Amino acid sequence: MALQQIYRTSLSLLTDLYQITMAYGYWKQGMAEREAVFHLYFRKNPFEGGYTVAAGLEHAVEYLQALKFTEDDLAYLGSLKGAQGQPLFEQEFLEYLRQMEFSCDVDAVPEGTVVFPNEPLVRVRGPLLQAQLIETPLLTIINFETLIATKAARIKEAAKGDTVIEFGMRRAQGIDGALAAARAAYVGGADATSNLLAGKLYDIPVKGTHAHSWVQAFDTEEEAFKAYGEAFPKDSVFLVDTYNTVEGVKKAIAVARELQPQGFILGGIRLDSGDLTYLSIEARKLLDEAGFTGTSIVASNDLDEHLITHLKQEGAKINVWGVGTKMITAYDQPALGGVYKLAALKNGEWEYKIKLSEQLAKTSNPGALQVRRYYNQERYLADMIYNELEPLPAQPQIVDPVDVTRRKTMDKDALHKELLVPVFQQGQLVYTLPTLKSIKATTAHELSQLHESIRRYVNPHSYPAGLESNLHHYKLNLIMHLKGTGSEA
Repeated sequence: MALQQIYRTSLSLLTDLYQITMAYGYWKQGMAEREAVFHLYFRKNPFEGGYTVAAGLEHAVEYLQALKFTEDDLAYLGSLKGAQGQPLFEQEFLEYLRQMEFSCDVDAVPEGTVVFPNEPLVRVRGPLLQAQLIETPLLTIINFETLIATKAARIKEAAKGDTVIEFGMRRAQGIDGALAAARAAYVGGADATSNLLAGKLYDIPVKGTHAHSWVQAFDTEEEAFKAYGEAFPKDSVFLVDTYNTVEGVKKAIAVARELQPQGFILGGIRLDSGDLTYLSIEARKLLDEAGFTGTSIVASNDLDEHLITHLKQEGAKINVWGVGTKMITAYDQPALGGVYKLAALKNGEWEYKIKLSEQLAKTSNPGALQVRRYYNQERYLADMIYNELEPLPAQPQIVDPVDVTRRKTMDKDALHKELLVPVFQQGQLVYTLPTLKSIKATTAHELSQLHESIRRYVNPHSYPAGLESNLHHYKLNLIMHLKGTGSEA
């Protein structure tokens, strides 16, 4: 329970003020207990990529399990004043919050699953007030961790089987960003982290070398390497670019030879500046000629998937990649842009809801949505978003949301699975949280099921994902009706 270890206080106020004011409004109108359906989803794959890796569910589960307004929370809410100095909330409403027990159904895509735009990552069904209250914290958790897991997956793909270490804590967006991102990077494919607290909390392998200051603290590089080697005879990676990289490699080799009779093993040398291709080639020659063929060459210095790919194409002899700023902050796209929208509200019968927009991509989808993934023995074939509250046709057809003339009819006997799985039922956890290592393995398997054209970084192919045709037609009719054209919804 990492959240409880980090935050020894209630997180029920980890939300926007307007969530509480809307909750108050629902309560005043007698709508608080009306059954509602909300979906959390995103509209565009990050990094101009062809896929996204879902992450953050475990933290979301922890948050929901602990959702309870404490006396301190209620005292703070009771202290808030309106524009005329009056209490913002009635005491009766605060008492309602005091008695509230989370009772929603929550279905979600398991962490490590590859997902695509407009597909619900989380579906919440339950009392309107409760479902509304959890919007902001769910978005806070799922948006960020999904973004970082996707970035890490791209970097791991670029590394082509090499080891990737998350090195970014010092450049992370604060303490929360460092910890959540270290976990998400591991989900996405990173093999280890330099962040000790993340290692402790999440059981992630920890790796590291030493800084330039270690070398500068000694009179010579040889002394620095020897002292470090004596301290860590089986775990030494020497940073060789403090003064002159090629000379630093030579000195590392000399020290390693001197210490070898004592059982010393030179695990690696690290390059943190300069022409990484040239320097890694030269370092590999020197190491191999000296008999250190098993010594790794570690590189850092503002790496990302594009630079790693470029270095490999140039013939760089790097086999361990320490990736910091560009991964821990999702440097080229700082936010996923996930949203949380009301899609159905019960008033005797279900009323389907959509949010209209001048931009078609921002118009939400109505219903209680599920995602069906079709596949064969080789790979994933297509995803269909459909309304669980309505019957499916015998032979479903998927409509491309961008080009409605593009349609894909699926064989009724095609292999398929539903992506959203039960997590909470009536507020009770019914989902067994997998280990982080198994989630990491899920990510690797999921990516292997995508055609390589979808995984590429430049102009990736679009994976077939869209609305079931009946849902598509219903949505269009509802849009026309709401815009006042006279068409039937």
